[in-house]
Amino acid sequence: MIKFNNNSAEVFTPDDSPEKMALERTTHLAICAHQDDMEIMATAPIIECFHREVEWFTGVVMCDGRGSPRQGPYSEYSDEEMRLVRIEEQKKAAMIGEYSALILLDYSSKKIKDGEDDSPVDDIVDILKTTTPRVVYTHNLADKHDTHVGVALRVISAVRKLDQDKRPEKVFGCEVWRDLDWMVDSDKVAFDLSTHENLQAALLGVFDSQIAGGKRYDLATLGRRRANATYYESHGVDVNTGMSYAMDLTSLIKDTHMDIQDFIQEQIRRFSEEIAKRIKRLE
Repeated sequence: MIKFNNNSAEVFTPDDSPEKMALERTTHLAICAHQDDMEIMATAPIIECFHREVEWFTGVVMCDGRGSPRQGPYSEYSDEEMRLVRIEEQKKAAMIGEYSALILLDYSSKKIKDGEDDSPVDDIVDILKTTTPRVVYTHNLADKHDTHVGVALRVISAVRKLDQDKRPEKVFGCEVWRDLDWMVDSDKVAFDLSTHENLQAALLGVFDSQIAGGKRYDLATLGRRRANATYYESHGVDVNTGMSYAMDLTSLIKDTHMDIQDFIQEQIRRFSEEIAKRIKRLE
C-alpha cells in the first residue's frame, strides 16, 4: 500500500484485484491533471492494453476537479459536489477501459502549480516505484493550461529522482489543451487510433458533468483525431481514421542535466526553421 500525502487520495481497481497486484502488473502509466484528461490524451495505451493479459494500463489523476466550469444540470453544484461527480465519472471510465488501477491523488490545482511544493512529486515517485511502468504518458510542455504543464514538470522531476535503471523506457507528452500538429513531422510521435472507435466514444462520453455542463470535449477530441489522420500526409491518401500526437520527453529523463526550457525551445526552433526554409525555397 502506498502512503499518499493526502488522506483523501484513493486507489480504485475496476476488476476488484488486490491493490498491490493491480499496481505491480502495470506496464503503461498515464499521469494527468484532471478527470477526463486521461481519456483525451492517453487513448493509445488504453487501447493497447484493452483485453490484454500481459499489458495493463493504470491512470493517475492529480487534481480534485473542484474548479471545473459548469452550467445546465450542474450549474448549481458546489465545488465538493462536482468533485464527487467527477470521481464517479472517472471510475466509470476506468471500468469501461478495463484499467488495471486508477489512482486519484485529490490535489488542488494550486498545489500542482506550486513548484516549491514537493508533495505531488513524492507521490509520483512512490507510484513509479510501485508500478515500474515501461511507458509513461503525461501532458506536453507546450500545453496552454497551467495545471497541465505543472503536472508534466512534476512528472519529469519525479522520474529524474529514480535510479537510471528504474526509469521508464519512454515518457511521452500528449495533446489536450494544445494540439501538436505544429511540430515538425520528424519530432512528432504519432499514435494510430483507428480501432475501437466505439470504446473511444464511450470513454469520452461518460463525463457528463463536462459535456452537459458546457464543454463538448467528446466531439472536439474525436474530431481532432480524425483531422490529425487526414492532414498528417499531404501527398497520400488516408491510411488511418484517427491519430493523436505526442512529444517525446524521454531525453529529459535520460539526461537529468538537460534544461527543460531549452528542450521545448529547440522544438519550437525546428518548427520555425522548417517554415523559413520552405518560404525561402519557394520565394
